[in-house]
Amino acid sequence: MRLSASELSRFGEDLGRQLRAPAVIGLSGELGTGKTTLVQAICRGLGATARATSPTYALVHHYHAGATPVYHIDCYRLRHPDEARDLGFDDMVREGAIMLIEWPERAGDWAPPLDRHFRLSYDSDPGNRVLEE
Repeated sequence: MRLSASELSRFGEDLGRQLRAPAVIGLSGELGTGKTTLVQAICRGLGATARATSPTYALVHHYHAGATPVYHIDCYRLRHPDEARDLGFDDMVREGAIMLIEWPERAGDWAPPLDRHFRLSYDSDPGNRVLEE
């Protein structure tokens, strides 16, 4: 589906309100297509107390949405899937968290199974993005 920036935010907030832990959401797409923007909207919908920011260098950010732990993981900088071994996916799964994983394909078999996987891409209209599940 083609979405403007405001529609992408509304979609993410609605998704966040519907999510129930545990959940693993994958987000793929070229740089700049809106993966982190979608994560921010999902976190707002979940009721996270802090504004989500890109964990590109930290790789993992942890947020609280009520009693639910929320992890935003960015695998873009992984050079090899084995580097994902130390991200703590097993602990997050045991914790019953909501995991929002950007570039999950870069984590290979270390990434937990995805409940949903969204792909974002550029649209011919620069104000829109294409979102596919």
